[in-house]
Amino acid sequence: MSFSIRKVDASPYAASLIEGHRDFGYSLETALADIVDNAITAKAKDVSLTAETASDEPWIAIADDGTGMTEVELIEAMRLGSKNPTHERSAEDLGRFGLGLKSASFSQCRSLTVLTRKNGSIACARWNLDRISKRNDWSLELIDDTSSLLGRELLPETGTVVIWENLDRLNGGYTHDLVKRAEHINSELSQAERHLCLVFHRFIEGTNPSLTLSLNGRRLKPIDPMASSHSATQRDPEEVLRLRQGDVLIRCHTLPHHKRMSREEWEEIGGPEGHLKSQGLYVYREKRLIIAGGWLGLARQTELTKLCRIAVDIPNTMDAEWKIDVKKASAQLPPLVRERLKKVVERFVGTSKRTYRKRGQKLVDETRFPIWNRVQKDGQIVFRPNLEHPVFRTYDEQLPEDLREGFERCLRLVGSGLPIETLHAELVGNAEAVAADETSANDLEQVVYSLSVTLMENGVPSEALSDTLQTNPFLRVRWEAAGPILEKFLRTRTS
Repeated sequence: MSFSIRKVDASPYAASLIEGHRDFGYSLETALADIVDNAITAKAKDVSLTAETASDEPWIAIADDGTGMTEVELIEAMRLGSKNPTHERSAEDLGRFGLGLKSASFSQCRSLTVLTRKNGSIACARWNLDRISKRNDWSLELIDDTSSLLGRELLPETGTVVIWENLDRLNGGYTHDLVKRAEHINSELSQAERHLCLVFHRFIEGTNPSLTLSLNGRRLKPIDPMASSHSATQRDPEEVLRLRQGDVLIRCHTLPHHKRMSREEWEEIGGPEGHLKSQGLYVYREKRLIIAGGWLGLARQTELTKLCRIAVDIPNTMDAEWKIDVKKASAQLPPLVRERLKKVVERFVGTSKRTYRKRGQKLVDETRFPIWNRVQKDGQIVFRPNLEHPVFRTYDEQLPEDLREGFERCLRLVGSGLPIETLHAELVGNAEAVAADETSANDLEQVVYSLSVTLMENGVPSEALSDTLQTNPFLRVRWEAAGPILEKFLRTRTS
């Protein structure tokens, strides 16, 4: 059976399609990262971001000293969909769809200008969305006289400058308030800076980095989410998953406890969402970070595993299997990798949990006279003040008989009034910031004296008091002050 087939031109409307390319979900940080990707692919050694935020017409420029482009190459680079994602690429190629330069730029601005120099010749092209909206065609503007062009002074002897103007997506709605608009753009740039330091940390770290990255003349410093250079970081042996499309490298890291790092180091690695949200998988594609944290359904985020991080390295030959998106900001685990990673995660997370629980159980079992008792009641865990603590008992015995019941009632009310929900919220969101209140010298002395007397009455020799008292977590963290008090106590007992 034969069919009569007719053909009709159904080319997309330029004005509609190019506006649609503004909404691929880019943020400023992912858009800038995409431009840096292009610079790295062009073998750039230096990438500098310049932002003018306070002027009437703010702009952003990204300059690199890569290979640059001829006019023919520039026109091709400005074409939407200039690359086929199925075609083979070099290992250093961080692109995929040939959309990044355009879509990333359009997501932030309405005017994209690219100025480039190669072999001594300068070429310049511009996409202006307002012009396309009026003309509804795909005619690219080529600019021959670039002498007075914005960003011209940033162009290296060989390299490229990407210039964003008419930043309509970055004004924060402050169209007429220039001060607040500048503050908003600077705030967005500050977030983007951290993102770039994290995403490209493998390129910009070390004494001889393969790339230098700067913002307004200030060199950016790498943020290594694995804390690889810290002496207290624990590393498991590397595992290699060999697949038809390439090798997947898996490396498990356990970050140091926050007390073994400076506050600045701890907060930098934890990021704005904290360590609880930052635990999990870190997927790298050709050294470039794609996914930063989260377990991708392989485990739950818990306080016991917040120091667990796994670096997963994949080649760009696996883009289709991992479903790398246009922004290079998300991916999905292929079934074979998921199966292997699940076993790795279960083992790694399980070990971490057992370590925490063992330490917690040890404190409960070996602590003598805790201030709080941990009690299991009706399937729940309850914390109660230990009414038999020597400090409480000593004071109780000094009270008149008619006041003792009231004193014990006060202690029980303290226990039942423990703010569980508030503590839980604080511990989940920012556990390392939660601390015990300060203890006065007189109160600490009373604790040391009461415990020492009670222990000696229970047969603990004086020479063993120091070791025994340090099993108490309350005293152990305050031993610098408690130790001299014990020495004073022992001197008074022997004199």
